[in-house]
Amino acid sequence: MAFHQIPISTKISLYLLSLLFLSKAHLSFSLPNSSVLQSVTVTDVHDLLPLYGLPRGLLPDNVKSYTLSPSGSFSIQLTTPCYVHFDQLVYYDKEMKGKLSYGAVHDVSGIQAKKLFIWLSVSGIEADYDDGMIEFFVGSLSQKLPAKQFEDIPACKSKASLRTNLESM
Repeated sequence: MAFHQIPISTKISLYLLSLLFLSKAHLSFSLPNSSVLQSVTVTDVHDLLPLYGLPRGLLPDNVKSYTLSPSGSFSIQLTTPCYVHFDQLVYYDKEMKGKLSYGAVHDVSGIQAKKLFIWLSVSGIEADYDDGMIEFFVGSLSQKLPAKQFEDIPACKSKASLRTNLESM
């Protein structure tokens, strides 16, 4: 049987299987929205996020490791806690947890955003494709920020600078 006569699902499976053998990566996970694909290997969580419809820059550059279960539960460890400034000042704890699904992260712990003088825990994140926005949930409240802010992986800062604190007011 010629390769072009093999069903597309078999071709994709064979292709992924060969990628798995060639890869030096160490973490497997199930891809969302796919009955054909069983697992793919990704070592950098920033590369995983686009597979789930989220931008790479949602997480800072100092990710030490991560785990992702088949159910979507995840844990991310940073080398140190840190601050990143988007439109808001954001604090990332040394460990973050939550549940990942396509275009969304729910039940988040370990991320806080500063609004005026108050630090608020981020409980969820959703991509709004129609508007090109990322929506952040703090309890029942939410705020949308342009997705373009999250295209690049942000650098972690060990302290919130005075300039950053003044800008976020």
